[in-house]
Amino acid sequence: MKQVVKKHYARIAKESTSCCACGCVGDERISKTFGYSDEELQAVPEADLGLGCGNPTALGEINEGETVVDLGSGAGIDCFIAAKRVGPTGHVIGVDMTDEMLEKARENARKHGFENVEFRKGYIDELPMEDGSVDVIISNCVINLAPDKSRVFREAYRVLRDGGRLFVSDIVLLDELPPEARENEELMASCVGGALLKVDYLGLMRAAGFRVDIIDEDTDISKRQYDGYPVESLKVAAYK
Repeated sequence: MKQVVKKHYARIAKESTSCCACGCVGDERISKTFGYSDEELQAVPEADLGLGCGNPTALGEINEGETVVDLGSGAGIDCFIAAKRVGPTGHVIGVDMTDEMLEKARENARKHGFENVEFRKGYIDELPMEDGSVDVIISNCVINLAPDKSRVFREAYRVLRDGGRLFVSDIVLLDELPPEARENEELMASCVGGALLKVDYLGLMRAAGFRVDIIDEDTDISKRQYDGYPVESLKVAAYK
């Protein structure tokens, strides 16, 4: 599954065009429906690939001086928004497994002068950082792409400081998928084939140790962007 996802998103990074169900590259209309402001989208327009299902930076407080990690940072849109919140005394780390996305994100950071942002190659179920070193973790429509979501949440819990926060927007299932959908590589890469039932997703977060608050649930996204598959965009704030 990791190889399927890596190949898919490497192609998107190279072509700067999206062929997955998550959205259309650079289409501000889509990003605005997910809670991004005009100011946020215009700050680094090249970083908006339209691949998310929400705005995780809008789900809770991100304060000046804090350390923030973005799981599956892509071209960096959420990292750059967080960077403005934490200011010059804070630090933002984007983690992504795709070389092409990392290259694009680093170029965006250089072009727009973001000195408090770095991008590290790694897997979100094996985070390249020390225990208890992070204040906030954000993730936008990425955890559903990981084969072992339980391990992702345990890793997030490990690297967060006591009192740390996890803000996630992700795709979850409202009903089981047929086996052929689970095995379809295009659906895997477009946030459907690897998604969990909502109750199971939330259960794994709690099992990792998090206290979980559901912020919002968007069931209309199924009709708008996922061809009627039984999914919703789930927005969650979780606390260590």
